[in-house]
Amino acid sequence: MSRKKDDKKETRLDRKTFDKELKKLQTELVKLQEWVKHEGLKVVVVFEGRDAAGKGGVIKRIMERVSPRVFRVVALPAPSDREKTQFYYQRYLTHLPAAGEVVLFDRSWYNRAGVERVMGFCTDKQYVQFMQTCPGWERALVESGIILIKYWLTVDNEEQEKRFLERIEDPRKHWKLSPMDVEARSKWYGYARARDAMFDATDTTWAPWYVVDSNDQRRGRLNCISHLLSLIPYKDLPNEEVELPPRGKKDAYDDEAALAKRTWVPEKY
Repeated sequence: MSRKKDDKKETRLDRKTFDKELKKLQTELVKLQEWVKHEGLKVVVVFEGRDAAGKGGVIKRIMERVSPRVFRVVALPAPSDREKTQFYYQRYLTHLPAAGEVVLFDRSWYNRAGVERVMGFCTDKQYVQFMQTCPGWERALVESGIILIKYWLTVDNEEQEKRFLERIEDPRKHWKLSPMDVEARSKWYGYARARDAMFDATDTTWAPWYVVDSNDQRRGRLNCISHLLSLIPYKDLPNEEVELPPRGKKDAYDDEAALAKRTWVPEKY
């Protein structure tokens, strides 16, 4: 579905509505989780996008109510000297899901089409080779039985600047602002060209790109999670009935007295 550039919501989604809708979606994510385990599905979700577009925020909301034994986040650091000499996709292979798992890539092999290309961390030959081989790599993943979903989160120039300034001013967010982010501000159009070239080469029928408007972070998170749920058909499996057993007959052992002798955390609040 195409979208006009000026087709934007004038007002931000309020917190109360966001929390209400998020609760519904997170309930559905738990149902999806049980279905993935039941059917032995293998799911990969790639999150890419502009710096400060909110990739981490979407991933955090997905992970809040699901099991880390089923849903797993992969956020790889810069490659080591050894990894730089490997087959490019090699470092990602070990993180792919087994049956009954969902892997969320917080940035992925598309680093080569984005930051490596714009910042000059790869050669022209390496870049061209990636653009030529990526569709085939992803086709191999899909043909192996992996459900591959790719999201690109976007924000406009003004919104990105606002979020960067928040990271500078808020001590809780300082860690989110890397030297690479600062430099990326001066390469806005370079990233735009790299994005468009990436789309042209890798937006395929077997692994299409889905663009998420994240100028309103709350709307973006809800829209992305809702769309993710729509791409994986699942059923609501019946819950197993659980009956809690009684604690057991009290004996002479005083467990509370034993605990009272231990070192407790001071109650400052």
